[in-house]
Amino acid sequence: MSQGIENKVVVITGASSGLGAATARHLAQRGAAVVLGARRRERIDALAEELTANGHKARAIQTDVTDRQQVKNLVDTAVQEFGRIDVMLNNAGLMPLAPLERLKVDEWDRMIDVNIKGVLYGIAAALPHMKARKSGHIINVSSVYGHVVDPGAAVYCATKFAVRALSEGLRKEVKPYNIRTTIISPGAVSTELLEHISEKDIQAGTKEFVSQIAVGADTFARTVAFAVSEPDDVDINEILFRPTAQAV
Repeated sequence: MSQGIENKVVVITGASSGLGAATARHLAQRGAAVVLGARRRERIDALAEELTANGHKARAIQTDVTDRQQVKNLVDTAVQEFGRIDVMLNNAGLMPLAPLERLKVDEWDRMIDVNIKGVLYGIAAALPHMKARKSGHIINVSSVYGHVVDPGAAVYCATKFAVRALSEGLRKEVKPYNIRTTIISPGAVSTELLEHISEKDIQAGTKEFVSQIAVGADTFARTVAFAVSEPDDVDINEILFRPTAQAV
């Protein structure tokens, strides 16, 4: 039975900023090898260079989570370079909020592709490796909006409810392989997520609300570290956290 973070190989999607970048820094500082996936190559290259310059193990691989083969390549490359994958953090996500009546259908499609299919592709890429070793940990990022539904957030909420449903099904299915699963549902956190909101009136109102109460991305990073560092016989299945000031 093992525990801790040191020497674990962690693959992170959405690693170019926000929650993913903060988690990569935090886990690398605690001795993990981090493999960074994101669309913005220059961002993850710079992060990988920063981490390696500080004596940590890091590798950046440009990845669009809506492309199954790119996600498979991300995980397969991690296994080729570091010998295995211990943790898959399916973190990439979009949150372009808008009321349904505004018919932002292209944004609906994009959210489904990134927030649901991206998670499924991460599971599909990591699961065969973890099954073969009978060891591993899959962490999927949901949201407070995976627990409650607010006007203007229906489609985003639907994708995050879906992440929780998929994760619970996965938890029950992987018991024979000693694989752990965790859902992390953050509340208001300071990230670039609000930049995805194309409706300027909604973006302005959401930014004003979030700026008053949001906690830093390092809060999420510490939450991931907690779940990962527990002994192998402890399965932290779900963590929901909010800023103390957040009522919703």
